[in-house]
Amino acid sequence: MGAKNVCLMTDKNLSQLPPVQVVMNSLTKNGINFKVYAKVRVEPTDTSFMEAIEFAKKGAFDAFVAVGGGSTMDTCKAANLYSSSPDSEFLDYVNAPIGKGKPVCVPLKPLIAVPTTSGTGSETTGVAIFDYERLKVKTGIASRAIKPTLGLIDPLHTLHMPDRVVANSGFDVLCHALESYTALPYHQRSPCPSNPITRPAYQGSNPISDIWAVHALKIVAKYLKRAVRNPDDLEARSNMHLASAFAGIGFGNAGVHLCHGMSYPISGLVKTYKAKDYSVDHPLVPHGLSVVLTSPAVFTFTAEMSPERHLETAEILGADIRTAKNQDAGPILADTLRKFLSDLDVDDGLAALGYSTADIPALVRGTLPQERVTKLAPRPQSEEDLSALFEASMKLY
Repeated sequence: MGAKNVCLMTDKNLSQLPPVQVVMNSLTKNGINFKVYAKVRVEPTDTSFMEAIEFAKKGAFDAFVAVGGGSTMDTCKAANLYSSSPDSEFLDYVNAPIGKGKPVCVPLKPLIAVPTTSGTGSETTGVAIFDYERLKVKTGIASRAIKPTLGLIDPLHTLHMPDRVVANSGFDVLCHALESYTALPYHQRSPCPSNPITRPAYQGSNPISDIWAVHALKIVAKYLKRAVRNPDDLEARSNMHLASAFAGIGFGNAGVHLCHGMSYPISGLVKTYKAKDYSVDHPLVPHGLSVVLTSPAVFTFTAEMSPERHLETAEILGADIRTAKNQDAGPILADTLRKFLSDLDVDDGLAALGYSTADIPALVRGTLPQERVTKLAPRPQSEEDLSALFEASMKLY
C-alpha cells in the first residue's frame, strides 16, 4: 500500500487493550507514522462521525486502520469517505430519504479493518450506520466504494469480550443470516436502476448470498451459546468470528429487512436503558439486541411469502419440522427463536428496555424512513402492520 501516514481509529476502552497495542507495535516496528483517534462513540451519531471526519481531514492521512467493533469500522469508513471528498456536505452521501444518497465517485484511501467483536461483519460491507440525532433515528451510508480494502479476522481479538457483548454481537449475525436468506428475491426487486452506478448495495436474496447466510446460521446454531458461556472456548469464539464475516458477505450483497429496519428507532429512541457489560456514559440499546427482539414477530409476519425457507432456518436452529405444514412456518420459527433467546437470558421484549404501547407511533415513524432495508422484506408492510409488529415485540415470553 505504500502508506506513510496512517490514521488508527478505535474507541476509548479498546485503546488500552491488546488488539490496539498489537497494531501500534506493528506500525512502530515498521517505521510507519500514525496518529490515534480513540474518540469513536459506541453506537455513533452524526456528531461523532463529523468529529472523526474533521480529525481525518486535518491529518491528511494516506491510509486508515480501524480496530474495534462495527461502531469503529463504520466511523472509519465515514472518515475515509469525507476526507477523500472534502467539499461534500455531510448529507450528500447519507441514504435517502434522510440524505441525498449521492453515488460515491471519488477514490478513497486504503482501509484495513480489524474487527474485535463478532457481529456486524462491517469488515466485509460497504455500509456505515449512525444515529441521526435530529430525527432520533438510525440511518447510514451505503456504497461499495467505502468497503474496507482488507479485513483481518483474528479470533484472539475477541477473547476480551464479556458475555453480554458476545451474545448481542451474535444476535446481529443471527439476524443478518435470517434476514438476507428470507429477503425479497433479487429478481423481484424494483425499479431497476437506469445506470449501474445507482444500483443499491443491497440486491435481495440470491444464490450466492444464500450460501453464506445458511453457512453462517449453522455456525451460530452450533457455537453462539458456547461462545457466550465460556470465554476461554477458543473454538466457539473463532467460529463466531468467522460467522460474522460470512454473514457480512451474505447480507452485504443481499441486504437485510424488517428486523434491522425496526431496530434503528429502538436504538435511536432509547430512554434510560443501559446494557450490561457495556462501558459507556450514555443510555444504550446494543445494535444486536435491538435487532433480535423483533425477530419472532417479524418472521411470523414474513413466513407466508417463503414458508420453506422459514422452516429450513427453524430446523437449523434446532426445531423438529418433520410433521410441519407450510402454514406453521412462522410460529415454528418464532417459537424456536424465543427458546434460543430465553436460553441466553435475553430481556423480555421491548418493555424490558423501557418502551410501552405509547411509544409505538414514534417507533413506527422511525421505521418509515428505512426504505433501504424495509423494501427488501418479502412481504410489504403498512403502518398498521409495523404497529402490530412492535406491539407483538413488547413481550417475548
